[in-house]
Amino acid sequence: MRFPTPDPGTGRVTAREAARLATTTDAVLLDVRELPEWRAGHAPEATHLPLSALAAGAALPAPAQARPLLVICRTGRRSQRAAEILTARGAHAVDVIGGMVDWAAAGLPVVDAHGGNGAVA
Repeated sequence: MRFPTPDPGTGRVTAREAARLATTTDAVLLDVRELPEWRAGHAPEATHLPLSALAAGAALPAPAQARPLLVICRTGRRSQRAAEILTARGAHAVDVIGGMVDWAAAGLPVVDAHGGNGAVA
């Protein structure tokens, strides 16, 4: 299934929409938080690449290459910046409004580094 364009001009999706897109399209949920935050809790299907590494020029992890990206962080500030960087590099990237805080508040799953119940840090 093809990745749909979010609301015109916004480049943003809600946590629930991101969860749906991550499971029904070829889009990848890209978590740009730092490693301690990732280890504490992330979406089970997410791929990790810290914004600090992305901003320093790091390449996308293999699972995220040449695929639409749903970019998520803790609250949405870093994901907006990451989506801008990725878009400038030619990727189709949108950020997740409210980040992992809204993800968890919506009752969506959060796992820790060991696959157990995680928490948003």
